[in-house]
Amino acid sequence: MKIRTGYTLTYDCPEQVTMLMMISVHHSRLADLLTPAEITISGGTLVRSYEDRFGNICTMITAPPGQLVVASDFVIGDAGLYDEHNPHAIQHEIADLPIETLTFLLGSRYCETDKLSDTAWALFGHIAPGWGRVAAILSFVQQHISFDYLQASNTRTAWEAYQGRVGVCRDYAHLALTFCRCMNIPARYCTGYMGDIGVPIVPPMDFSGWFEVYMSGRWYTCDARHNVPRLARILMAVGRDATDVAISNSFGRAVLSGFEVISDLIEEEAPAITA
Repeated sequence: MKIRTGYTLTYDCPEQVTMLMMISVHHSRLADLLTPAEITISGGTLVRSYEDRFGNICTMITAPPGQLVVASDFVIGDAGLYDEHNPHAIQHEIADLPIETLTFLLGSRYCETDKLSDTAWALFGHIAPGWGRVAAILSFVQQHISFDYLQASNTRTAWEAYQGRVGVCRDYAHLALTFCRCMNIPARYCTGYMGDIGVPIVPPMDFSGWFEVYMSGRWYTCDARHNVPRLARILMAVGRDATDVAISNSFGRAVLSGFEVISDLIEEEAPAITA
């Protein structure tokens, strides 16, 4: 399938500001681009782009006082497959894990394994290691948290989401991946596009947060908010938690005043039938 994807982000900058942004698709999806994913900048200047240690493409922009508009509009190809779940996936012994996965067992800014470890073992310790334990975590978190976009908070941690029982997609992901880490399953945070493809349309469109677990020698997609396989995720960034994948970090004042995201299936016309 072909998906038209992009965004328009508008910032009001009362003073000169430098911004570090993660607004490109992840390097693992670059080969799927069908049109260039160029970033257009109005009211600012591109300083440089680079790839961080997680394979995320980072873009640095400077802007003088005034309005800054950052946008992109491109087409990407997707296999059109639902998230793969594997009930036979095994949980690795820690000593057998690849070195690069070990950081995803540790606590991080939004994922307090120290505060949630006892709770995790009390809730899931009786379940045999493996996919069943992950499935139990997903079901618990989906039922434990109530989705409320109006109560979104960029400082809420996994512990606070567990206590308050409210949040948005990033809170579901933070809590579920923290429980996984507590149970010795590497888990990393993901952000990207997940349009309303194959499900009822629920506007407005936004970027989405989910996570992945490392089992049976590979990463598997998990989504505690929906807890059903979904189509057409377009990965932008991965990291320990939302700290590593923030859409923007401002070094100076910048107020987000406009936000539009698109991720729409391109309906291809059937070939004409000729006699």
